[in-house]
Amino acid sequence: MTAVAARRLLVVADSDSYVKWGAALASTLPPTWKSRLVILASPVMPSGRQLVDALAGTRFAAADVRVLHLDDLDALVDGFDPHAVLLSLRGPFVRVVAPRLEGRDDRPVLVSGFPGLTIPAVPKAVVYREQTDLVVLHSRREVREFRANAAELDLDRRFGLATLPFLATEVASQAASDATSDRTDVVFAAQAKVPAARDDRLRVLEALAAHARRHLERRVVVKVRARRGEAQTHFEEHDYADLVEDLADGVPPNLVVEDGPMAEKLARAGALVTVSSTAALEAVALGMPVLLLDDFGVSPSMINTVFEGSGLFGSTEDLVEGRFRHADPAWTADNYFHGRDADDWTGRLHALAEAREIVPLPRLGRAHDLLGGTLRTAYERRRMLGPYDRSLLGAAAWGAGLAVRIVVHRVRRLRRRLAGDADASAATVAEVGVTATASSASGQPVR
Repeated sequence: MTAVAARRLLVVADSDSYVKWGAALASTLPPTWKSRLVILASPVMPSGRQLVDALAGTRFAAADVRVLHLDDLDALVDGFDPHAVLLSLRGPFVRVVAPRLEGRDDRPVLVSGFPGLTIPAVPKAVVYREQTDLVVLHSRREVREFRANAAELDLDRRFGLATLPFLATEVASQAASDATSDRTDVVFAAQAKVPAARDDRLRVLEALAAHARRHLERRVVVKVRARRGEAQTHFEEHDYADLVEDLADGVPPNLVVEDGPMAEKLARAGALVTVSSTAALEAVALGMPVLLLDDFGVSPSMINTVFEGSGLFGSTEDLVEGRFRHADPAWTADNYFHGRDADDWTGRLHALAEAREIVPLPRLGRAHDLLGGTLRTAYERRRMLGPYDRSLLGAAAWGAGLAVRIVVHRVRRLRRRLAGDADASAATVAEVGVTATASSASGQPVR
């Protein structure tokens, strides 16, 4: 039997969410792949505690992870000589890093993807990753929507299907389901982006507190991703740990705010609540009842349209009453629970790595958002690196770019206002027309 050639994968990550995803995805590769993980220095890089949490259950140890400046990435790639690089980065950061690698002679395969829910798929997400060979997605629905977006953008890119790497295996799911009666915690998976308003967040906390007061035998856990002062993938204006002190009737003794790995929280949970979080999928994989709060609407801005048809939506009143749900099987088949035998991302990665051994991979030129040239590129770098950007051009581009952004935003607001006025005028004309028609039919004059 011919021995399988060893391969090398370099994982380049930025925020805690992407560290978790990149480490978990790389850990699903066969042992023939030797993997290494580095974090690019940026304003969103995780703290030491967040790093330990993000790497829990993966093949990586925090002590082996190096924080690297972007300018030092080339030397690392020269030394490690990876067959593939997983750019486990936010989209705008992929667009900064990918060009440094795709222009190299005998360049590695460039892989990117997403750490969670990506429905509805937006064209911009494809544009950010246009200079990568393979984009990893996590449901049949995601693959369909991203392929459609790529076709509209005239981009010929490969999309690979992978089970979300931190979902429970079938064996773990059954064991967790059997042990559900021994689990009493209700876990609320908090998010930085939704709901955004302070009053909406306080409304969620009040419902959690009301549930806690009715069920003193169980803990109600507000699971946060970051402690005060720690960075996250997305900015969070109103911290639940601060808001809990503003509860009208005080904090019940069994309502707690905790950080740490989600897997640890779910190990003690009997139900999960969220507005929209990948944690809902982790709970479904464990056979756990879930409640997705729809008090704030179901829309792309709430990042929850992917759950339409899941049967998991309910209100804060349902939360107070403890009415949790199980996911609809038809929905799960098309969304994230396709069965691991349908995963094809590793096969696509292997094929690209083998092709690279025969002939160098082609360059993947940037085809979108070219206006601004070098100055735009410097601005995008500065936007991602912040104070870790060492370039003088970046500082100049940042100042110029901010001025341009202010003008652009004002123009957009003006256009929206004018469009709103036009819509209102059209509605008035239509209303007058309807009134005239009705008055004519009734023999009454139009005033």
